[in-house]
Amino acid sequence: MARYAKLLVYTVMAALAPAAAFAQEAGEAAGAGWGPALGAGIAFGLAALGGTIGQGLTAGNTTAGIARNPGAAGAMNVPFILGMALIESIALVGFVTAYLLIGRI
Repeated sequence: MARYAKLLVYTVMAALAPAAAFAQEAGEAAGAGWGPALGAGIAFGLAALGGTIGQGLTAGNTTAGIARNPGAAGAMNVPFILGMALIESIALVGFVTAYLLIGRI
């Protein structure tokens, strides 16, 4: 029962978080303050972290697959390169988001 209560509390907190994020003081201009800087830092950090983890897993699993079956190395090359490019493009979306948020500071 305590597990469900904790889940309920976390769900309510997550549901109310956007309301607190969009709260604004009466005289404060939109985009001012530390919010965009914090968002840019988080976007940049998560993009780097996610891209690094994804590329590491992809390279490790491809290397393990080639080690198990060296004859399949040619067939694994194209999906490996394509997967690395897609992972890097997702990380670049985070970098662009960070750059756009930095422009709002």
